[in-house]
Amino acid sequence: MPEAPAIPATHAPRPRRSRRALAPWLFLAPGLAMFLIYVIIPIFQSMWVSFYDWDGLSDATWVGMANYVELMDDEAFYVSLKNNVIWLVLYMLAVPAGLMIALFLNQTVRGIRIYKSLFFFPFVISQVVVGLIFSWFYAPDFGLLYKLIEGLTGQSVAILADERLVTYGIIAAGLWPQIAYCMILYLTGLNAVAPDQIEAARLDGAKGWKMLWYVVLPQLRPATFIAIVVTVIGALRSFDLVSIMTSGGPFGSSRVLSYYMYEQALSEYGYRMGYGAAIAVVLFGIMMIFISGFIWKMWRDEKGVR
Repeated sequence: MPEAPAIPATHAPRPRRSRRALAPWLFLAPGLAMFLIYVIIPIFQSMWVSFYDWDGLSDATWVGMANYVELMDDEAFYVSLKNNVIWLVLYMLAVPAGLMIALFLNQTVRGIRIYKSLFFFPFVISQVVVGLIFSWFYAPDFGLLYKLIEGLTGQSVAILADERLVTYGIIAAGLWPQIAYCMILYLTGLNAVAPDQIEAARLDGAKGWKMLWYVVLPQLRPATFIAIVVTVIGALRSFDLVSIMTSGGPFGSSRVLSYYMYEQALSEYGYRMGYGAAIAVVLFGIMMIFISGFIWKMWRDEKGVR
C-alpha cells in the first residue's frame, strides 16, 4: 500500500499559519479600539460640532461655516495664533539643547550619575509644578529673577504682568522640561550608535564637529524625528502652563489656541462649543501640516538611503 506524501517541514499547516497571522491583530485590537474610540472618533465629532451653534446643553443649531468666518475677524484668535507661532519657533531650541546635554552626559566621567539625575529631574515633575515654580521665580517682591534683575539694573520687571514679555516667560518655563525630554531621547539614541563606525571615523581623522555631523547625527535621525514631533505637539497645545501661570493674561496677551478654545467652549466667558470646536479644528490642521511634513521628509530620506 503506497504511503501518503509527507508534509514538508518548512511549511506549516494552513490553520496554524492563519492563527499566526491573526495573533498580532488580536494583541493590537485593544489598543486600536481605544485609539479609535478616544482619538479618531472625537476628531470627527469635533469637526462636526464646529458647524453648529451649541452651548453643550440645549439643542444645537446648524450654522455651516459661520464659526470659521467669525474666526477670520476675531482679534483674540490672531493673538493666540501669533503666540503659538512664537511658541513653535522658540520651542525648537529644546532639540539642539537636549542633544548637547545628552552628548555631555554620555561621557564616562566622575559624578556623571549626579548630573544625569539633575538634568532628568524636570522630566518627572508635572507641568503644574513647573508652572508654579516659575510663577514664584518671576513673582514681584520675592521672586529670585525679579530680585536679580532689580539688583543688577535698579529697575523692577514683572515678567508675567508685562504684555511684551509674558509669552517669552511662559515659554522659558516650558523649555525646562522639554529640553529634559529631548535629552532622554538622544541619550537612548546614543546608546545605539555603532561603535565600529566611530572607530573607523577616528582612523580616518574625523573628530569634533565632523564626527558629530557626519557620523553621530545620521545615526540619531530616528531620535531627532521623535524629538521634533513631540516638541511641535508640545508647542501647539501649551495649555497647562498658560492656565497655571497667567490664565491667558494680562489682557489676553498670553493666550494660545488651545487655551482660547477652552475659554470659548468651557469657561464662563463662552460655553460656545461650536466656536471652540472650530478653533480646535484649526489647531489640529496646523499640527497635521507640520507632522505630515516631518513624516514625508523622513520617509524620503529613508528611501534615499535605501
